[in-house]
Amino acid sequence: MRPIFLLLILITGCSPAVQPAQQEAVPYSVEELQRRTFNYFWETTDSLNFQVPDRYPTLTFSSIAATGFGLGAYIVGVEKQYVTREAAADRTLKTLQVLWNLPQGPGETEVSGYKGFFYHFLTLDKAHRFKTVELSSIDTGLLMAGILSAMSYFDQDNEVEKKIRETADALYRRVEWNWMMNDSTTMSMGWHPEKGFIPAQWKGYNEAMVLVIMAMGSPTHPIDTSSWSHWCATYSWAAFQGEENVQFDPLFGHQYSHVWIDFRGIQDAYMQAQDIDYFENSRRATISNRNYCVANPMGAKGYGPYCWGLTACDGPGGGQRQVDGKPWEFFDYRARGAASIQIIDDGTIAPTAAGGSYAFAPALCDSTLQYMWNTYYQDLVGPYGFKDAFNLTYTDEQHPSGWFDVDYLGIDQGPILLMIANQQSGIIWNVMKKNPYIVAGLKKAGFKGGWLESK
Repeated sequence: MRPIFLLLILITGCSPAVQPAQQEAVPYSVEELQRRTFNYFWETTDSLNFQVPDRYPTLTFSSIAATGFGLGAYIVGVEKQYVTREAAADRTLKTLQVLWNLPQGPGETEVSGYKGFFYHFLTLDKAHRFKTVELSSIDTGLLMAGILSAMSYFDQDNEVEKKIRETADALYRRVEWNWMMNDSTTMSMGWHPEKGFIPAQWKGYNEAMVLVIMAMGSPTHPIDTSSWSHWCATYSWAAFQGEENVQFDPLFGHQYSHVWIDFRGIQDAYMQAQDIDYFENSRRATISNRNYCVANPMGAKGYGPYCWGLTACDGPGGGQRQVDGKPWEFFDYRARGAASIQIIDDGTIAPTAAGGSYAFAPALCDSTLQYMWNTYYQDLVGPYGFKDAFNLTYTDEQHPSGWFDVDYLGIDQGPILLMIANQQSGIIWNVMKKNPYIVAGLKKAGFKGGWLESK
């Protein structure tokens, strides 16, 4: 999994248990969920540097990936009429201008990025590198996906939207994707000024599809066209819980690239050989994740057909404990998931697992979100929609009914909002179909068919 969860394990812990005040329950509707989730990005983003906080209300640092999701969220906000186009354009331009002007360089401190890439987490005040986090390839990729969505959406002939397009284009063209390959056939996960490139590399299948596609589509610093075949060569195709698909255990890996790219009906050589597309692959992964939770081999409390979803998220922590005479190990932030290659299950469910898969299986995901919202409203839902996660198996004096997170996480809020919007109108997908760099990257990767044939 990405450095997102690896670093969070190291530098964050569980938020302190807080008993939420009783709130008047609002029945679930997908519209209510969307509006509240949008407000996370609109209301918690810094008013000076316009970076999106990694989490809230616990304030630690901003996340460049969350800022990427935020740029997509502003588009949804316009389309849903939560904010005016003018307000969203103003916010977007200010975000891009800050990113462009943040200091770049090889130093260890007082910088925000290097060679067009950005550090994974930035400080809340100056938006400089947080502690010793890595220059992140995937988080820069998710940021750039949001930047390209802004570039293609704001297409009107006025000064603000012209500047959005120009600045977005400049930010993308500045990224030296080929440098991050470190003379290898697959891309490094990142770089530290203190010790160089991270040995771990992006190998399929996971959330980095959009990263590789954007890197191949760059007109300034592209990676080699053979990169896609090297990526696909590391896939693991197998059956799990009644579904055959490319295996990756946490659901976010089947969601993030699909937030930005409509893979319905387009195929690379690998998917053509399997006679499906990546959208169907993610649908199957969603179903198998649900099937695993329904089967519930660990005996976790609360799992069922309307309460499922293993992915990267917060957790109760606590390490090894006995529950009803059975040993359990509880984790803090970690990538949880279930697939043939690995199972990580400590009883923690994340609403973003179903929310981020909404476009793949809307009826199943909507019924799950409705159940979790209406059943656990007082502990799990707040002004910005779903808190990040909950665990009914973990109980103690502070959590007699189970552990519920107090935080929202930007990288988990984004997929909920954007994938529901994609299912409803295809807004982000359609915007990105107009982006020349996305189209170029897909074609270099060998994708054919569907909507790509008209490009």
